Order: sequence, then C-alpha cells, then structure tokens
Amino acid sequence: MPITTKEDIFFKALRDVFVGARVDGESGFVNLMRIKSRYYENGVFPRLQKDIDKALEPFPEFREELFDKLYSFFKRYFSESASIYFRFTPPHEHVYEKVYTDDRDVALFWKTHMLYYVKTDRLFKSMTVEVDGFRFTFDVSTLEHKRANEKRALVYTFKERREDGTLVFTVTYSEQGRRTDIDGIRKAIKGVLGLKNYTPQVPSEETLERAFRLFERQSEVDYFINKNARQFLQEQFDLWLYQYVFEPEQRQGTVWTERRIRQLQVLKEIAYKIIDFIAQFEDELVRIWNKPKFVLGSHYVITLDRIAKQEGGPEVLERLLAHPGMVSQVQEWRELGMVEEDFTPEQVWVSDLMGKRLHERYQYLPLDTKYFPDLETAILTLFDHLDEALDGWLVHSENYQALNTMLPKFRGRVKTIYIDPPYNTGSDEFIYRDQFRHSSWLTMMENRLRLAREWMREDGAIFVSVDDNEHSEAWKLMEMIFGSENAITSMVWEGGPKNDSRFISVSQDYIIAFVKNKTHLAEKGEVWRIRKGGIDEIYKQVERLKHEYGNDYERISEALKEWYRTLPKGHPARAHRHYNMVDERGVFFPGDISWPGGGGPAYEVLHPTTRKPVAKPARGWVFPSPERMQQAIDEGRVYFGPDETSVPKLKRYLHETEGQVLSPVFYKDRRAAFQQLRHILGHDKFRNPKDPEIIQKIVEATTDRSSLVLDFFAGSGTTAHAVINLNREDGGRRKYILVEMADYFHTVLLPRIKKVAFSDKWKDGRAQPDGKGTSHFVKYFRLEQYEEVLRKAHYRDDDAPLFLQDPYTQYVFLRDPKMLDNAETGEPVVEVDTGQDEIRVDLSKLYPDIDLAETLSCLMGRWIRRIHPDEDEPARPGKVEFEDGIMVTADPKNIPWTSAMPLVFW
Repeated sequence: MPITTKEDIFFKALRDVFVGARVDGESGFVNLMRIKSRYYENGVFPRLQKDIDKALEPFPEFREELFDKLYSFFKRYFSESASIYFRFTPPHEHVYEKVYTDDRDVALFWKTHMLYYVKTDRLFKSMTVEVDGFRFTFDVSTLEHKRANEKRALVYTFKERREDGTLVFTVTYSEQGRRTDIDGIRKAIKGVLGLKNYTPQVPSEETLERAFRLFERQSEVDYFINKNARQFLQEQFDLWLYQYVFEPEQRQGTVWTERRIRQLQVLKEIAYKIIDFIAQFEDELVRIWNKPKFVLGSHYVITLDRIAKQEGGPEVLERLLAHPGMVSQVQEWRELGMVEEDFTPEQVWVSDLMGKRLHERYQYLPLDTKYFPDLETAILTLFDHLDEALDGWLVHSENYQALNTMLPKFRGRVKTIYIDPPYNTGSDEFIYRDQFRHSSWLTMMENRLRLAREWMREDGAIFVSVDDNEHSEAWKLMEMIFGSENAITSMVWEGGPKNDSRFISVSQDYIIAFVKNKTHLAEKGEVWRIRKGGIDEIYKQVERLKHEYGNDYERISEALKEWYRTLPKGHPARAHRHYNMVDERGVFFPGDISWPGGGGPAYEVLHPTTRKPVAKPARGWVFPSPERMQQAIDEGRVYFGPDETSVPKLKRYLHETEGQVLSPVFYKDRRAAFQQLRHILGHDKFRNPKDPEIIQKIVEATTDRSSLVLDFFAGSGTTAHAVINLNREDGGRRKYILVEMADYFHTVLLPRIKKVAFSDKWKDGRAQPDGKGTSHFVKYFRLEQYEEVLRKAHYRDDDAPLFLQDPYTQYVFLRDPKMLDNAETGEPVVEVDTGQDEIRVDLSKLYPDIDLAETLSCLMGRWIRRIHPDEDEPARPGKVEFEDGIMVTADPKNIPWTSAMPLVFW
C-alpha cells in the first residue's frame, strides 16, 4: 500500500528508527529489539495515535504540519542500529552544543560524546548472490552476533544443494581461531553431486572466495547506548524549536497568534511523549550495560614452589601429582615446551642429604587448577590472605565491563596504567565506520579512560600508546579527563625505518603520559628513574670479593678495578667502571669536592692521619662551612689521600645514583618484540606485540616494588611479561591486572604468562636450559558480558504492556522478571516461598560456573582473605572471608537475596 501522507511517512519512520533495521540471526540485542517492536506495535503506537487525534481536535489544519515537523526532527537522531545521537544534521540547520565546562574551555568535541560505545558489527541479512554461473544462498538465521567489539572472522559451512542447484551455506563467527575450510566445502559439494573427480560443476576456490566477499559487503554499523537519551533529545528539541521560532529564515513572516503558539505547544507535548517512551528502552540498555557482571569460569595458575612452601603445601602437592588430572597437566607442559616427552611427575622431587625438595629445573612449573577442580579449594585454603598472595589477575572480558565491574575492588589502588589501544588504522581489532572515524574511537576511549582514572592512586600514572592517526585527539581527550595540568609528555618509540611510506618513513609510535595528580607527586618528591644496566653484576662481584677478602677494602677495591678490565666491550657494567672503590658503606668513586663554578669557601681541613691541613681545591670547598665539612667527614663521605698533599675527594656511592631519569625516547626495533614472542610461543600468529623491555622501563620508573599495574587492552600479555621480568630482576612483588576480550586470551596470552614465569629464555617454543624461572600465582576468569545479559534477561512479550498511568513516563519494564528467571532455559532463578516467608536464590540456574567469592569481592569492594571449604563437601568453597572479617557464603545455590539483587534485577 503506497505511503502518501506525512502522517504515514512519520509513523513508518518512527517504527523504523525506533526498532532499528531488520537484522537476521540470534543475539540478545536482537531479542530485545523484537520485544521493543511488540511494545511499540501493541502499546505505544495505538496510544500515541489517540493522543495525537485528541490534541489536534482544536487544530485539524495543523495535522500535516505536525507530522512533517516531528519527522524532520526525529530523523536526525537515529541510526540503523537504533542508537540515538547526532546521526544526521543538515548543514543549513544550526545545532548549538555546549562545548565547554563551567571552569575551562574544551578544545575537543565529537558527535558521539554522549554515548557508550558497545561494538561495531554488520547488519547481516540472509541473501542470495550469483557468481560465475553459480547461485549461492547465505543463511544467517542462526548467526550469533558478536558479543563485543572483538575481531572475529566469518566461517562458512556448506549446508545443502537445493533442487534448483542453489548452494546453501550457514554463516557463523569463528570460535577459538576456527576458519573456513574451502577444501572441505568443495569436497562436500563434489560428494553431493556424486562426482568422483572435480569438474566445472564444483565451484573453484576463487569463485567461492568471491561469493563470500560479496556477502560480506553488507552494512556495518556502530552500536551505541545513549547515556541519557531523554535529556539529550529534549535539549535538542528545545534548540530546534527555538530556532524555528526565532531564526529569521524560519519565521518567513509568520504571525505568532495565540492559536499558532498553542499549536507549537501541542507539537512539543507530542514530541516529549515520544522522547519519554524512547528513553525507557535506552535507559534499560544503560542499566544492563552498567550492571555488575558475574565472575565466571575462574581458575588459577600457580608454580609448584608456591604450593610446596606453604604450611601443608607438600601434602597438597603430592595429592596433585597423583591426581588423574596430572595426565592432562603434563601434556600441557610438554606442549608448552617446558618438559621433555619422557618427563614424569615423580621427577619434580629430588632426594639427597638435604632431604626431599623440588627439583631446581621443575620448581617453577605452572600448575593450572582447571585440571584439578576437586583440589582447587585445597590449594586456596593454603593461603591466609588469598588476594595478597596473588601476583595477578587475567580477565577475559570486554574492557568496559571489566573496569566497571571490578572498580569497587580496585578503586584507588593502581599505581601505573599502560594501554596499547587499537590505533584506528582499519587493520586492527577496532573497526570503525569511515564517517565516524575519530568519533567512534574517541567515544570508546572516553568511556574506558574515565573509569580507569577511578582505579588510579593519587600518585598514579597512565601511559597510552597511539600513532599519528589519533595522537592529537587522544591528547585532547586525556586533557579533558585528567586535566591539562597533569600532562607529562608524549614519549616516542622509534621502531626502526620503514621503506613502504610514500613521503617520509613513519616508524614511530607515541606513548602519551599523564598523571592523576601532579601536585601530589611533587609533594612526595617522586622522580621517575630506571635502574642503570650492569648495577646488579657489580654488586654481585663485590659480594664475592668480600667473601674472599673479608673487610680488607683496599684489596677489594684493587680486585674490583681488575674485574672491570676483564669485562668485554659493550658489557653494561663497564659504563660504571669509575665506581671502583669500596668501603663499609658500599661501592663509590672519589669525585670532585669543589664548589661548582668556583668561589667556594677556603677554610682549613686537617688530614685524619698527619693532622696537617690538606691541599684546598682551586674553586673552594663544596661544603659552605667547616661544621658541614666535619659532619661529612664523620659520616665517612670524604676520601683522603695518603697524606695532606692531595686534595680530598667526595665519595659518591653507586647505590645513591644507580637510577637515571626515564628518557622520553626509546630506540628499539619493533621486530625484536615479534621475534621474542615467536620464540616464546613457537609460532608467529600474533604479529604486532609491544616490546616488554619498553614497558618494563616505564613500570620500573613509576612503581615501587609492591605496586599494582593495569592494562585493559592486554593483547598478547606484554605488560604482564614486563612486570614478571622486573620482579624477577629486583625481587619485587608488583601485581598486575590484564583485561583482554579476544579469543587469543586462551591461545596466546595465558600460555605466554605460564611460559614467562617458568623461564626467561626461549627458542622456537622450547625453554632453554640456562633460563631462570620465578615463583608465580595468578588468577584467570571471564566476566559475564552485556550480550549474555540480554540473552538471559526475561522480558515479557506475551501480551500488551499494562500501563498504570501512561506508556510514556512510567517504567514499562517494571513487571519484567529480568534475570529472576533465565529466559534461555525458562528456569526460575529466584523463588518466593510465602509459606516460609523467604526468598530462595539459585544463581547456578543462570551460569553453572559462577565464582561467587570473586563476584561478591568486586561487588562489595572487599579483598578476599580466605576461602573456607564447605563443611559437607570440602572440595567446594563454602564461605569467603574478606580482609575486614566479613564472612559470606561462596555457594551460588544459597546466596541471600540482598546480595544477589544488584546482579539479577535492575
């Protein structure tokens, strides 16, 4: 039926923009859009028509104009994904925006700044294409859409050949790196045709790839959620109406009679009603997006030595070594290149005159508790303060969900943040729409950086890697969030020349450095220094010489000078060879004791042995008075010659000058990081890792030895690698938190952490005999995701909504059970027993692998002290004790309603 009136055009457009473009496939978001459509069709649409008819009774002539103006306003703020923002603003219409704050100007403004960025995805529809005489149909009816903005390839599977010759394919997203098997597809088609050999009846590999590319040309959209859709649309409507009334080009001689003003009042009332109802659904998405998420599938990686040295640990370790899961664990160790094929669990022990102990070669083997589910609790109960004992947390999640969910637990605890977000080049994990190039990227970053700031200590620092593509926008964004007064600098990583640039070789990346509170750092007197290379070797040599010569510091000093002469060129310790004297305070070199620039005091100083005045420096003494000089002598900081004829020297100790201020420029060939990771993993599937040496320097300069480091764009795990290496070198206990959403969390990141803990030297995926391991204990888990909540949340769609007042202002989702029921299974999660006057909650009906202890730890903002086993089933956790002494159940099947409510009802 043709659409002719402006009223028809408006209602069709409202239906389209409100519900969004039709999308085939399965996802929680699609399910909610279907329910949204039913609410619109059965509830709001009929009511809105009646309200408009009633409002127009005094003004029948205003009907067409009303719908025309409603259409012209609302069409500008909706997208194919039903997101609400500055979708289209005609250049001839002025849109005034507040681009400043009350206390300072803001140079950066972007059109999606009022949104949460969710993901970029394609609006796939089932379709048929013809290529080289073949007819292909792609069925996406069961396609599960991306859960977040992870980079995932499409996988095509041959389904059937129809009678008309059409070849039908199902389309899915890849899981665990799965790819399309084109050879298998051609073989299947050949089999369906009953052919023994390939003939022209079977499409070639090139034909299939062309068909796949045609299918993938479908629309790609950004999914956003408006943080406050009601406020945004009302403000925009008021501006739009103001312009219509007062702009000269809009008035066109209109006479503003009382009737005309009343007509515009009707326009505003109807527009506000539409905005109110639209905001109901957008607000619901905001609630789901920000809902605390469940911690799922938790396990631990712990080196054998960490278990063995706990009280009761050797007994637990013996049970682990005899456990059936040890077969799978040993196989993993073999695959990771840690042990040989003939390795057996008994080899981890050595017995000699010293007794029974762990073999030096195997003491840092990383045990993964996923192979020992019934002994995991026994391991955890070994530790008196579990969270303090952990060295890190690895979180498989979209990073906004992780930052938001875990914030109560880690608020104000992080000393250093390093992130390497996607640079918006189109070739990485972040795929943006071209017309929203900077806008989508900035929204994604702004959402996450504002949360990250809350994680930081007052003396915390943040480092953000970017390239030329987003540097200027990123800097302005950082100024907006952290304040321009807290900017430090843009560091440069020169990664080696590139010969593929057209004009200038662009081989540098930038690392933008900001702090949370520069004034606080200044008051602390904090300086970012890194330890000079070769220092540890000097200290070790001095200790060996002390063991040989005792307290004969003259002989020790002569031997130290000789040791320096034996070092090869390029050895880092050679740079400090002027530190060649030793006393009871340490290694020093006798430096200049004169006043800088000359003109210092010339008082007499007596030689401690001859008691005669010593020779004076030409520029005068560095100490302004005899009393200050005597204090330095008494402290042993002045070095005298054999007699008074030589000028004394000032002892400058190595331990006081072993650090140097962090440089803003790093020269490191980026290929070195790739080669290092290739040797660790034994393959080259992760192409662009960051260099752990660079991150290690940043972490070393900005943390103390017990600091917490965060990376919420973890990639291959380089930041954890850097922290582990640094702790191995200086004996620190820095902790790290890594967040990564991609599938390679399990195939790259987690194996890398296990390998780096076991050894610091790898080649072709095999640990080298001279490598050094380190004791390590890390927890890994995944978080419930936004898409999963949308799938499991139960929204009633069996009849029209019940409106107590009106469909515009009341909360239309109030009667929906949300996650009190599991929409996927129909099982009740929360049951009310009126007879017993109690509410029973069984969260396992939602997810079978909930880690309730960690979930509540994040929700309540309390660190876990101990996990207590269940009294009836000791293999299961019974209660969790937090560091403040509060004890709650750790059983998802028996959680109090008050604790569960924020997780299942919003």
